Amino acid sequence: MLKKYLTKLENIIAWAQSMLTEKQFIFLSSVLVGISSAFAVIVLKSFAHQVFSFATYINGILKLSFINSILPIAGLLLTVFVVKKVLGGSIEKGTSQILYSVAKKASIVPKKQMYAQIITSSLTVGLGGSAGLESPIVVSGAAFGSNYAQRYKLSYKDRTLLIGCGVAAGIAAAFNAPIAGVLFAIEFLLVDVSIAAFTPIMIAAATGALVSEIVLDESILLNFKQQQVFDYHKIPFYILLGVLTGFMSVYYTRYFQRTEHYFAKLKLSPYKKALFGASILAVLIFIFPTLFGEGYESIKVLSEDNPGVMLENTLFSSFRTNSWVLLIFVGMTMMVKVFATGITLGSGGNGGNFAPSLFVGSYLGFVFSKAINLTGLTQLPVSNFTMVGMAGILSGLFHAPLTAIFLIAEITGGYSLMLPLMIVASISFAISKRFERHSMDVKELAKKGHAFTSNKDTNVLATLDTTSIIQTDYLTVTPDENLEKLVDLISHSNQVIFAVVDKDKRLLGVVHFNNIREIIFNTYRVKYTLVKNIMAVPTEIIYPFNTMETVMNKFERSKVAFLPVVKDDKYFGFISKSVALEAYRTKLKSMTIE
Repeated sequence: MLKKYLTKLENIIAWAQSMLTEKQFIFLSSVLVGISSAFAVIVLKSFAHQVFSFATYINGILKLSFINSILPIAGLLLTVFVVKKVLGGSIEKGTSQILYSVAKKASIVPKKQMYAQIITSSLTVGLGGSAGLESPIVVSGAAFGSNYAQRYKLSYKDRTLLIGCGVAAGIAAAFNAPIAGVLFAIEFLLVDVSIAAFTPIMIAAATGALVSEIVLDESILLNFKQQQVFDYHKIPFYILLGVLTGFMSVYYTRYFQRTEHYFAKLKLSPYKKALFGASILAVLIFIFPTLFGEGYESIKVLSEDNPGVMLENTLFSSFRTNSWVLLIFVGMTMMVKVFATGITLGSGGNGGNFAPSLFVGSYLGFVFSKAINLTGLTQLPVSNFTMVGMAGILSGLFHAPLTAIFLIAEITGGYSLMLPLMIVASISFAISKRFERHSMDVKELAKKGHAFTSNKDTNVLATLDTTSIIQTDYLTVTPDENLEKLVDLISHSNQVIFAVVDKDKRLLGVVHFNNIREIIFNTYRVKYTLVKNIMAVPTEIIYPFNTMETVMNKFERSKVAFLPVVKDDKYFGFISKSVALEAYRTKLKSMTIE
């Protein structure tokens, strides 16, 4: 029955495509992709909230504080089971895969990502794994956009644009924050986009936020009603918070990746690895219960008047009225959260770092402001610092300051904190960028030359294949030949550069026509001058595995128009700078979203 309705819907959309202009169809498509992404959010958020409510209810009735530790074990094992038995034994995790798909796979996202992320992340995070749902939401939204575009045979530019629509709608629906959704899609994915392309992205984000607003209960989403008046006299403390969040972002990036890599290298079966990681996670959650799931409920508690309730049903419940004990508990939880998330994802779970970044940021803002207040130095608005701290970590971790600023502004219900948000987010971003060139999600891809960055030239060059512009039909000469042979080759070909090779095809040097122009018109010198006497050793050599960015850097350093290519220690061909630049221009034109 469902298949019948889907077929009918596809036929209606196909009819609409034939009746509408290309731009009108993109607008319609952005709405449909926005709706699909929003429903992915609804499924994930509702399931996670229901499990959290169930665990809280059980704890309250039976006083079984260990129930929160049992559920994540079940969640991780079920996730591994689904991956092995349903999803073919593997699943690509993290938003970096979207960047890779855009850069290297012509914006083709596998069809199974439309449901794989929803199923696995709901099991992992919904049952208490210490990670976030936003990354799976973003990947699902991107998959909806890509596969929709493939179904209706849209171009690479339109596929990429609809991926951006899915990403924007996912974030917008997850936080009821359409502006943040648009900015995240642009900062994260569409780093080179024209103003005209904003329209479908805005339509998708607005659609996602509207559907989420209508269907989801407000209590499920992260939002704040309480904030205190901004006092410009506190600006020095916001500056200091920006510095702290910047360094905390670097700490988060490095220790999360170390933890995740540790589990990746473990020579255990998937089930044993999941059980090992989940057991450690269970102990951490037993000691620090707020590590359970996304942790958004505890963020709300910290911003309210009585944060001491966080210690209820914990090992420290008898100290819930002691501010210093609460401060230590929150600070330790903040530091441990990094490892809890690394263990969750490294041992087989699926989720992301978006929610954990907000968790760590709010905890850091609370600890900083509360500690200042307890010392009596001054009185800071704790709820404001709790909220602004989230923007600091989000900005530093994802290198997305605009998203961080407007996301927190939207979920707090106004823009009264805009100035401190700008201060903290920009300082955190600057510090994080100083120590970590790339954001956490693209760091590994960048090492392989696959990632999109904020540098447009790097993005375009990353999509080009070096081997596609190597010219292998150049004629060669040997070092012991006289120039008569070379002159003959010049007169019967269009070549201006020749590789000098030995009998085993090893590159010895190069001869450029411009450098021997005076010699070849002197008959005596042509007859008695050997090639080896006038050849030049190339200042740079290209290898087929070099990225195009590396190739262009070599051209820049050498200041020449041709560079030789060596493969397996033998001469292979030449790359012309003019050919490389033409390939760059062609790719840039095809990638520009208008």
